[in-house]
Amino acid sequence: MKRQIEESETIDLPIDGVLDLHTFQPREVKRLVPDYLEACRQRGITEARIIHGKGTGTLRRVVHSVINRLPEVISFKLAEGNAGGWGATIVVLKPLETSSS
Repeated sequence: MKRQIEESETIDLPIDGVLDLHTFQPREVKRLVPDYLEACRQRGITEARIIHGKGTGTLRRVVHSVINRLPEVISFKLAEGNAGGWGATIVVLKPLETSSS
């Protein structure tokens, strides 16, 4: 997955089920999160961890608002303590439909 920084500059993001939002601008999150979760599904990853940080909770609320509207999300919850606690959210995704012949 490529992240667009400037109009002409992109950065490759690994699609490994962990998205750390610390390096992103808040305005990028509303588009980035759905795109990243879809890329996870394309690779068979059905559980993702989104690291939004603890801070004031604003970014967490934005992330939760975005994922709450996605039909491919089965559920989400704050991470356990060893996975980031309330600074990260665990998202469970529907697997892609596979056609069998």
